[in-house]
Amino acid sequence: MKAPLLTQPLPRADTAKVIDLDIRGQICPSCLLLTLRTVNQNCAALRKGECEVRVLTDDRQATGTIPEAVAKMGYRAEVVNTPGGYRIRIFHP
Repeated sequence: MKAPLLTQPLPRADTAKVIDLDIRGQICPSCLLLTLRTVNQNCAALRKGECEVRVLTDDRQATGTIPEAVAKMGYRAEVVNTPGGYRIRIFHP
């Protein structure tokens, strides 16, 4: 199931540390693998709600593969269409 594309910026979580991952210029499966590595490296903090991952990408395929993969891991992903690409916010619900 593909995450919905939002047209407005996502609000920043006030209490969560934001981990920015800029993978513009990469194409899948590299986008997915780099994102999953970052998620796995920060899984304890993500699960506690202490951080969230924000991915910047210009690969449209990543807007489907990344949310689907992290959903299977128990996380939520929100996709926003931005000028020049997409921003994917990954967090624990």
